[in-house]
Amino acid sequence: MKTVGIIGGMGTLATIDLFNKIAIETNAKSDSEHLHILIDNNAQIPDRTKFILGDGENPTYELEKSAMNLEKIGADFLAIPCNTAHYFYNNIDRAVGIEVVNMIEETAKNIKKDNINKVGLLATSGTIKSGIYDRIFKDYDIEIVKLSDNEQSIIMDFIYSIKEGRSDFERDKIVKIFDNFNDLDVSKVILGCTELPVGIDMLDINGDFIDPTNILARVCVEKAKYG
Repeated sequence: MKTVGIIGGMGTLATIDLFNKIAIETNAKSDSEHLHILIDNNAQIPDRTKFILGDGENPTYELEKSAMNLEKIGADFLAIPCNTAHYFYNNIDRAVGIEVVNMIEETAKNIKKDNINKVGLLATSGTIKSGIYDRIFKDYDIEIVKLSDNEQSIIMDFIYSIKEGRSDFERDKIVKIFDNFNDLDVSKVILGCTELPVGIDMLDINGDFIDPTNILARVCVEKAKYG
């Protein structure tokens, strides 16, 4: 069985969410059937969105350092529970000699397998500006529907409220964003920030969501168990 390495801390709740989902997906019948998982919860990795938007420190060094630390202590492959951090995927991949799972590509594969050709995307402004979803999804002929500037501002506040432990977001405005997707004939919405599945659970919003964290968890279990 292979050892999973998680580059964590972006944020910590999102890291816990991936760990929890891997445990659930493992379907273990005893403690000994769970996976060997190494987590570097490096909460000092600079804000990825701020850097991409030109207003923050470059996180590449800390991301590479976490990846190399995990490889050094025995990880066989790496997972990154942060969508925006995939903007730096190639740097991380080059820094180590082990596989780095690309959560965004795995999400595209999963969507294509279900014969879905149009999805909504909720993500940080850094992820949106970087175009990391656009580039990969274009290769799979999947159309992405994004938010207006005002809606994006609401989602960003929601994301950072989760990171900061705040509860002052406006549920009605967030629900309306999902209703707007339905008006645009978008039946599936990607929760393209790893804080969002945590936030959606907090708000108890029902919908046909695509959770990249859950997809990443399934891939980690498959790779750890079967190579």
